[in-house]
Amino acid sequence: MAGAGPTMLLREENGCCSRRQSSSSAGDSDGEREDSAAARARQQLEALLNKTMRIRMTDGRTLVGCFLCTDRDCNVILGSAQEFLKPSDSFSAGEPRVLGLAMVPGHHIVSIEVQRESLTGPPYL
Repeated sequence: MAGAGPTMLLREENGCCSRRQSSSSAGDSDGEREDSAAARARQQLEALLNKTMRIRMTDGRTLVGCFLCTDRDCNVILGSAQEFLKPSDSFSAGEPRVLGLAMVPGHHIVSIEVQRESLTGPPYL
């Protein structure tokens, strides 16, 4: 996983957890735009299901696993997860710890990277 190349940050500094209430009436164009934005966001999340992700956490740890689900609080469930400690730790330097199924609280997430499908390009988006 080290030296993976260029990446695309899906979420930075826990910025995805902003929520707002919609109080639009039926037939309101603003309400329709919010619905279509929500539908697009849902489609983007569904496209990420079962993809390999790398999640960096506030304490320096990195989790790599298969994206299974998320919720409104931006918590993430990873399957077949492995934990990598921050590089400054001398204990088990670079060796992953197998976690299996892991829940990552949204407020501890610093960034999320998604692994590319293609073997010819860089390994992460």
